[in-house]
Amino acid sequence: MRVLLTSLAHNTHFYSLVPLAWALRAAGHEVRVASPPSLTDVITSAGLAAVPVGDDRPAVELLAEMGSDLVPYNKGLEFTEDGPAQEAGWEYLLGQQTLMSAFCFAPFNGAATMDEVVDFARGWRPDLVVWEPWTYAGPVAARACGAAHARILWGPDAIGRSRRRFLEALREVPAELREDPIAEWLGWTLERYGCAYDERDMLGHWVIDPGPRSTRLDVGQTTVPMRYVPYNGRSVVEPWLLRTPDRPRICLTLGTSARETYGRDAVSFPTLLESLARLDMEVVATLDHSQRERLGRLPDNIVPVDFVPLDALLPSCAAIIHHGGAGTWSTALLHGVPQLLVPSLWDAPLKAQQLQRLSAGFHLPPADLTADALTEAVRAAVEDPSIRAGARRLRAEMLADPTPAGIVPILERLTAEHAGPAGQQEHPAAVV
Repeated sequence: MRVLLTSLAHNTHFYSLVPLAWALRAAGHEVRVASPPSLTDVITSAGLAAVPVGDDRPAVELLAEMGSDLVPYNKGLEFTEDGPAQEAGWEYLLGQQTLMSAFCFAPFNGAATMDEVVDFARGWRPDLVVWEPWTYAGPVAARACGAAHARILWGPDAIGRSRRRFLEALREVPAELREDPIAEWLGWTLERYGCAYDERDMLGHWVIDPGPRSTRLDVGQTTVPMRYVPYNGRSVVEPWLLRTPDRPRICLTLGTSARETYGRDAVSFPTLLESLARLDMEVVATLDHSQRERLGRLPDNIVPVDFVPLDALLPSCAAIIHHGGAGTWSTALLHGVPQLLVPSLWDAPLKAQQLQRLSAGFHLPPADLTADALTEAVRAAVEDPSIRAGARRLRAEMLADPTPAGIVPILERLTAEHAGPAGQQEHPAAVV
């Protein structure tokens, strides 16, 4: 079959697609990846065929208007285990859907991108479209050409849970007062291609979930569990990674997402490093050139690296301190490493709370972070057997799920059920 993958023009979003893309290719299927032109080199360096579509201007213009800083706009887009008290209220849920539509989905799926993905899909005729959760050009193109389509997650399904809660609240609102910003946006977008909005256009015919079972959120949708397989892009395993450290090794990374997208880190690196200098542990810290210049002389136990493939580093680590990014979180789960999350954006607070509840790590909100709290949490992560056991349990859950290659037959079957006119029938939610 022919499979079209769509991705935001952001490395980390695309990286989550690569192992499945290659599993499909290895099974003999044709695969294409559609994304704005700025991601073309990243796609082709992964050995996949790129389809450049649209441009990056809507997203770039949005960031410029905000001064390249989305943090003040994050109120309402912080997803947590239970949500704030007001989340049960209609106004909060409506505001959340409005923010997601206006600041997350529409800018990254502009008219030019939509048109060119649809044009390509109508010409190439994919049987299946697999899309990461911010790329709504994927389901729109699938509807326009009669393909089945599925979301592939890179974290807990915060979007799906938010949507489910919103629809439950919407049913209680008088008809004359009802609003649905996402359905309105997707609805008029689909009308341009002769299609009417269906709720599955928001969440997919099914969802592929690479998270461990204990972290999955039930959104009432058919779910295909898939083992997470790390992909770090072009990587070199340096000789020092093969040597066993002579004391506990800690990884410190705030990821590239905050640096590249917002121009700054969510928490002060000097504060973190000053705290970690107290510990008799080796700290491998990812620091780019500008950060190194600002920091001056580093403590003796800090090993600075500009980039290191986490899949190669984490097996030697006793714990990791990070921002809650998708690839970092998932790779740490796969290797059974206790995690200390300093979360600020999107679903990072949710991940941190899940890890703490499951005794696999700690939630360290940036606003409350102190040197004492950090060092105490690091010691507990390294020394507390219950935390190490919790991390190993989540690793075991991940390893129990089928690999990307293992789910290819399931995707083939679901595609046959959903593609074309037959795909309009209702299917009950299930875990496949």
